[in-house]
Amino acid sequence: MSSEPVKPRSANQSSAAKGFASGKDLASGKDPSLPSASEDIAAFVARARAMSPHATGAKGRLVFALDATMSRQPTWDMACALQADMFREAAALGSLDIRLVYYRGLNECRASGWISDSAQLARLMGKIDCRGGNTQIGKVLSEARREAVASAIRAVVFVGDAMEEAVDDLCAKAGELGLLKVPVFMFQEGHDGAAEQAFREIARLTGGAWCRFDPGAAAQLRDLLRAAAAYAAGGREALLRLAKTANGAATLLGQMK
Repeated sequence: MSSEPVKPRSANQSSAAKGFASGKDLASGKDPSLPSASEDIAAFVARARAMSPHATGAKGRLVFALDATMSRQPTWDMACALQADMFREAAALGSLDIRLVYYRGLNECRASGWISDSAQLARLMGKIDCRGGNTQIGKVLSEARREAVASAIRAVVFVGDAMEEAVDDLCAKAGELGLLKVPVFMFQEGHDGAAEQAFREIARLTGGAWCRFDPGAAAQLRDLLRAAAAYAAGGREALLRLAKTANGAATLLGQMK
């Protein structure tokens, strides 16, 4: 996997890619999970023992991944409007860094640098237009695993409506995240049966949760994003507190191990 974004092929790509200059292109065929899983996991566990992952005032890290294929444009626009709620929820608990990952087109998958400001994330998302193509969820999970080892992320959020990959391959990657204690919250728009089956299994293997929201349902998606941000910033205790007043948090808690 290249450590730098590929050179944009068009003016539209250029404007969006500028915000990802500190991130990377994930569309190469190389698996970003190298070196070996056992070595990486051992290093992660050693670091985890030396620090409290949800200490008061600590900064949480969340990978926020979205399907940006053509069918996703309405929800992409909705997520742009709602993402600030994640930062506001986390602000009461500590703070939150978000790494945006998206895929679209035939073979485009990109990850931003770490973002700690909601306005910056909104500007970046606003430059990205959705394009037709197949899903690339495997690359999202591989990037999340790499970040779990490199920077101790606390959770992954994925928002999508389809799955067009080999389920067993996705489950293998999800299992690695489960070993690293990184829950994946799979938020599904719509009722695609193949997507639901895969999303539920990814959530189960990672100790996360699967939740469905209706197309265009901003309130449902807002609750789910707030709940995921609360977990990333404050851990299970923060999610328990939020569950007293928010349905989204209660839904996540009901599934998490």
